[in-house]
Amino acid sequence: MSTATTPTAAEAELAVQARQATARSEGYWAGVWKRLRRDPVTIVCGAILLLMLLAIIFAPLLAPHDPYQGSMIRRLRAIGTPNYPLGTDELGRDILTRLLHGGRLSWFMGIVPVVFAFVIGSTLGILAGFVGGKVNMAIMRTTDIFYAFPSVLLAVAISGALGAGIFNAILALTLVFIPQIIRVAESVTQGVRNLDFVDAARASGASGFTIVRVHVLGNVLGPIFVYATSLISVCMILASGLSFLGLGTKPPEPEWGLMLNTLRTAIYVQPWVAVLPGVCIFVTSICFNLLADGLRQAMDVKG
Repeated sequence: MSTATTPTAAEAELAVQARQATARSEGYWAGVWKRLRRDPVTIVCGAILLLMLLAIIFAPLLAPHDPYQGSMIRRLRAIGTPNYPLGTDELGRDILTRLLHGGRLSWFMGIVPVVFAFVIGSTLGILAGFVGGKVNMAIMRTTDIFYAFPSVLLAVAISGALGAGIFNAILALTLVFIPQIIRVAESVTQGVRNLDFVDAARASGASGFTIVRVHVLGNVLGPIFVYATSLISVCMILASGLSFLGLGTKPPEPEWGLMLNTLRTAIYVQPWVAVLPGVCIFVTSICFNLLADGLRQAMDVKG
């Protein structure tokens, strides 16, 4: 006798709903990619950032000279000098080599604090938005204290108190961006927690952790991620500013902000050489900003 069982009506309905949910998910991401492909600005910015990333990753292979070796004989050579296509700095070091190696530190100090702030800020913001009550009050009022200070002054103050160094600069920038991500995460979570599917999950007896993990995270992480992407350009500028002020990377490490500081004395001798680190910072920041805008529009994230 056959022991095979036919699926019940409830099981069949659940299977249909699962297939529909999968189709909707695939359709959504297909739509996002379709809208991105129609946005040439976002595509170009993404390509530029990808090329820059590959260049700094393979800097030891692409760089023609040692980034730390200089010579006072060949200091402040102009752009186009043989063997030094982008000239040399105030100590005779190759600018192209130092820009390639300096991009590593600049990108590292621009992305890592945002990643840390994204993880910590998203956790606290989702907790505040979902739990509410006294937990929300404690987290959001603490966040408001940080909002009382401009980001630049807060980063300088924290770095000045901790002392110069890459680690201290990353810590200072992380503390600056955590409150901003908390506020966005709390706002989008507030908008999701009272939706019908969350109420249904709550009525079915699901725990708060299960509701957050299954129903809330998938709906709030997208907007938070897009907002965090837009912070990378700001973080890179602040990191370069800290290095320019002597509160970030220490000499002789190549870093775009520190290179601006050391080359500012040569602005009247070789102005085009002196502004090259600033051009790298500007192009990278603009590309990250435009990329974040393109992602926001493609994902229909409402500001």
